[in-house]
Parts: sequence; C-alpha cells; structure tokens
Amino acid sequence: MSSTDLLLTFNAGSSTVKIGIFAVDGAKARRLGKGVIDFRAEPLLLGLSRGSQTFDMPLKAEVTKDLHDVIDETFRLLADHFDISTTRAAGHRVVHGGDLFTRATMLDDAAIDAVDALTPLAPLHQPQALRFIRALRHLKPHLAQTASFDTAFHATQDDLVRRFAIPRALHDEGVKRYGFHGLSYKFIVGELARKAPHAAKTIVAHLGSGASLCALDQGVSRDCSMGFSTLDGIPMATRPGSLDPGVILHLAGERKQSFKEIEDLLYHRSGLLGVSGISADSRDLLKDARPEARQAIDLFTLRIAGEIGRMTATLGGLDAVVFTAGIGEHQPQIRAGVARRLSWLGLVIDENANAANDVMISTRESRVAAHVIATDEEQIIADEALSILRSG
Repeated sequence: MSSTDLLLTFNAGSSTVKIGIFAVDGAKARRLGKGVIDFRAEPLLLGLSRGSQTFDMPLKAEVTKDLHDVIDETFRLLADHFDISTTRAAGHRVVHGGDLFTRATMLDDAAIDAVDALTPLAPLHQPQALRFIRALRHLKPHLAQTASFDTAFHATQDDLVRRFAIPRALHDEGVKRYGFHGLSYKFIVGELARKAPHAAKTIVAHLGSGASLCALDQGVSRDCSMGFSTLDGIPMATRPGSLDPGVILHLAGERKQSFKEIEDLLYHRSGLLGVSGISADSRDLLKDARPEARQAIDLFTLRIAGEIGRMTATLGGLDAVVFTAGIGEHQPQIRAGVARRLSWLGLVIDENANAANDVMISTRESRVAAHVIATDEEQIIADEALSILRSG
C-alpha cells in the first residue's frame, strides 16, 4: 500500500453509524476524520469532522432496507473532503461472532453468510452491520471488507464463567455468556499498558447508551457483565440489565404480552428511561430535581458498584477501575456515585481530579486506583483491518 491509501471503518449501532476515515501510515492506521449518521434525525445528516473543522451535510437519499442510495451519497460527500478513490478496505464492527469468530476476519461470501447465521443471537444489532457490508459490496464490489467482533475479546474467559445453570445441551447449542463491547476493551488494554502498566487486576466500566463492565487480568478478559445478549448486566439507557426471568414469564403469562411487546419493553422502554419516566439520557437526569430522576441515577450507580464487587471475586482482587465511553469519560457525578459505593474496597476519589476528567482520579492513599481513559473502537477496527490486509 502507498502512504496515500485510505481505510474506512463502519461502527453500526441500532440507529446510528459512526464512520472512521484513516490513512495507512506505514504499519499503522492514522485517523484523518470521523463521520456519523443518525437515522432517527430529520432531515438526515452526515456529520463530519476533520481536525478542528466540522461539517453538517444533508443527505437527500431515501433510507431503504438495502441502504444503497445512502451509502452511494455518503461516499460522494466524503469525496469532497478526502481522496476516496484511494480507499483500499472497509472494516466493520460486528456485534456477535459466536464461538466461530474469535478474531477479526476477511469478509468473503462464506464469512458474510456465517455472520448472517448468527443474527438470532443479536437480532437488533447484527442486521445493521450486514446492511452496511452488503451496501458497500453493491457499491464497490472489489473493495476488501473485514469484520471485527465485539465478542471475540471475551473468548479467553473460562468455560465456568461462560456457563448458565441450565441443561448442558443448551450450553452446547450456544446458549452461554459471550460478553460484548470487546473492541472498546481491547483499546483500553493498549492504553493501560502505557498509562497504568502495574494494574494487573482491572475492571473497566464502559458506560454509554449501552453499558457493560469487563474484568481484566493482565489485559485478558476473565468476566463481563453482559452475557448471552446485550440486555444483560447493569442498567442502560433503555435496557434493564440483569432481570429475573420470572418477570418475562409473568409478562408472557399473566399479562398476555406478545414476544414483540416484551422485546420492545426490554430494548427500548426500560433502563434509565423506564425507571425515571423522564429521559434515557443521564445528562438530562443529573440536571433534573425530580425524585424519579435521582432514583434512576442511584440505581445505575448501585448496580455498577455491585457488578464491580462480583467481578472482584472473579479476579481474586482489584488493582484499578477504569471509566470509559460517553458517560464514563465525561460525567464526574456518575463516577463519584460509583466510587462512594466502593469505599469498602479502599477506593477514594480525588474530587478535583474527578471534576476535571483527569486520567488518574483516585487519591494517593486509595488502595484501588481509578482512571478515566477515552476509548476508540474505530481505531481497533482499522488496526485489525490493516493487519488482515498486510497478512494477505
């Protein structure tokens, strides 16, 4: 590859896509810019940033199931700011790799079919990634495409940790704990090696609209709050986190709710939104004086602290906690709320450092270190794509 080659990344969520634009700089992928399309917005916009410059560019294309027109117009708009003709590959975030994909892979016909076959394990997220993969194939059939999997990072977990207490046959069929947000955790591992190399036993709190925690031992995943699906673990913006299965039986049995009604409740009407009845955004709730808003935040921090306690048992100790993602990186009140509930572990927050979102936010006397580290999933997607291309 020449030094002018570009590499694009597509990080598809349930209603948005983040686009990374990278230059191939020797053996590394160097970010040039980033874009985002929120499919809930009207009118549809491509928000683009390059250095200190930002652009909001309207998209005229209709949003169809195959996204052909949206991708075509997006490439034309990107070409106004980058030499898109030099694009050599596109890397995609794929939420679920099952037990089949434990590392990034080139996307040929067989791999795309295999990714599609895993859709029942991630029915809201997997189809979104596949839409972009197939739309790019239609627009640029000869462009190399790769997939990076959120579940792959957690393949190192012990079989005992991954099991549910259900019949063994179901486990053997794939009903087990997989863990998610693996691309974020992989990036944090790299940052920890530079910023906190002595933190062997670390719990990372990826707190965003989707939220989870991961227990690391020497940078290797040993446990994760999310299990079989992205519904599990701690409360999120609109998802409940851990929930007694009896609640589902009650809704289906006594309340006669349909599968679709229950799915909508669990993915879109629970979490911070459900508890508060006000907003799914923790920023709104932190500014709201109503008791329902306060209770939603308190429940959020209580469950995070409780999960950290559970994972400390998995690790057999704890050296450090890392806060990352949108809430973890930018909301001191949430971090402080979690820390107060972990004082029994010896975690003491430096209020000034926490308010400033410093990298180290614990005091010198704290027995457990606390860090704030920004994550970058697109960088991992780009690095893995480049590695695959260079390996042939």
